[in-house]
Amino acid sequence: MIKRDFLALEDWSRDEVDELLSLAARVKRGEIGGGLEKKVLAMIFMDPSLRTRTSFETAMFLHGGHAIVLEPGKGSWALETEPGAVMDGDTVEHIVDAARVLGRYADALGVRSFPRAADWAVAREDPVLRSFAKYCEKPVINFESARRHPCQALADAMTLREKLGQTEGKRFVLTWAWHPKALPTAVPASAALAAAGLGMEIVIARPPGYELDPEDTALIRRLAQQSGGEFVHIIDDPDEATVGADAVYVKSWGSVKLYGKPGEEAALRAGFRDWRLTPARLRSTRGGKAIVMHCLPVRRNVEIDDAVLDGPNSVVVDQAENRLHTERALLLKVIGRES
Repeated sequence: MIKRDFLALEDWSRDEVDELLSLAARVKRGEIGGGLEKKVLAMIFMDPSLRTRTSFETAMFLHGGHAIVLEPGKGSWALETEPGAVMDGDTVEHIVDAARVLGRYADALGVRSFPRAADWAVAREDPVLRSFAKYCEKPVINFESARRHPCQALADAMTLREKLGQTEGKRFVLTWAWHPKALPTAVPASAALAAAGLGMEIVIARPPGYELDPEDTALIRRLAQQSGGEFVHIIDDPDEATVGADAVYVKSWGSVKLYGKPGEEAALRAGFRDWRLTPARLRSTRGGKAIVMHCLPVRRNVEIDDAVLDGPNSVVVDQAENRLHTERALLLKVIGRES
């Protein structure tokens, strides 16, 4: 059987994503049990996790499988990731060998690896994730990389459908928020791609200098058009951004233009601390009833005010719960009975 990786949501067709979402709905309703008996998921966490680790471990347990957690440099050998490296330093095992061996032990491999390269041109290629996918003979699932977080995007799509019903033509606003650190663009790009695939109107709000990767912006526009939606425009005013929104997705990300220049990036970001979702901005949404989304963890009263996060518009906990259901569906499709 040819393996099927899940590295980015756009790698799967709209029909395939719809099938995953339908399966996730059935799973959530309790219609499907088992399907992963004697299956093993090996999970490589090169960066911290709460929801991804817990939801995947729970998913495997609920369907009769087993999950193994590995943290290179802690409970397992530190990994060398550079091709052709002369390994006379601190790293003990090369990613090539680790991927090949894990492919013999497990039925699928999940990898989380945030950007590490000093140059965005290198980081944007997700070399660690793609090395695992290249050398592992079993399916590889992206647990978040520099460019994509497809598991979060799948849960985002499920949440949008549950909360909005018919998504076509409804306005999805992805809005930047201030954060004390420059974060990857994986979540915001993936969230916008998920909404574009649902045929929504896409608005991206960000301060000058915080444009997404140009290829990602072009892909969001193209996918929206193919799905019957529209890329409306890009806004650089946080007050104007939320006007008429049906869904507001709040997320911080670092400047791609200043990637690898932390001092300059921090200086640019310092002037935009007012970029957060407040009750006043929420009231400007369609009837003041837009759903508020965030992937979590969230910096309270920095990215989103308490009054919004704990108010009736917030769906962040439902969104987090849907990580479990969509991942159960994904595992069933990739390595379970559904495969």
